[in-house]
Amino acid sequence: MADEEDAPVADRPGPRPVVIGATVVVVLLVGAVLGMFLTSLARGPETSATPAEGSVEVGFAQDMSVHHLQAVTMAGWERDHTSDPQLKQLAFDIESTQREQVGRMKGWLMLWGQPEQATGEYMTWMTADAGHDHMAMAPTSSAGASAGAPMPGMATNAELAKLRSLSGAELDVYFLQLMLRHHQGGTEMAQYAHDHTSVSAVKALTQSILTSQGAEMTVMRNMLTARGAQPLPFP
Repeated sequence: MADEEDAPVADRPGPRPVVIGATVVVVLLVGAVLGMFLTSLARGPETSATPAEGSVEVGFAQDMSVHHLQAVTMAGWERDHTSDPQLKQLAFDIESTQREQVGRMKGWLMLWGQPEQATGEYMTWMTADAGHDHMAMAPTSSAGASAGAPMPGMATNAELAKLRSLSGAELDVYFLQLMLRHHQGGTEMAQYAHDHTSVSAVKALTQSILTSQGAEMTVMRNMLTARGAQPLPFP
């Protein structure tokens, strides 16, 4: 986009744009290898079976990867277009953390012999595990999500377009609102997976998500309050 290309490189935190693509590939590969390693360590008598299609573990890894990648996109946009140092740092942290976690989940899927993305509806894994009690969520792609969003907390195409159209304080506030709602949806997914998996590596990652995103939600709420703004409604 023109405004992004014209922005002085010196104003952008992190690596220069010419190496971003290579950096993304390296981070994803490292995350994938780490995911495979942690999963292999987690194998024990109680987790010896490879998670199958439709399981909580596979569904979580597939859907949360999609969910995370939208956060990476929004955070990258904010990082490149805000002039607020606090927002630059927050966006960079979110982008880096969630990109690494995507690499880890894709590593699991590779190890389990499963595709990186499911071909059917999103979120069916939150009701498909017959061995456990379930959340009151219907197996549909729109369950718990805003109209037009594929999963809880995710932004719609119209909301993403609006984010890209804003600048200055308006951009910062809208980013915080969208990302806070995004984290709310992501933590619901992570909590369900944490409560319904017996795979130690999945428990460890979901706990990490709950801890880090919980802290970031507090920061974002405080930032919105300081800017005289309110969070968006969460379905």
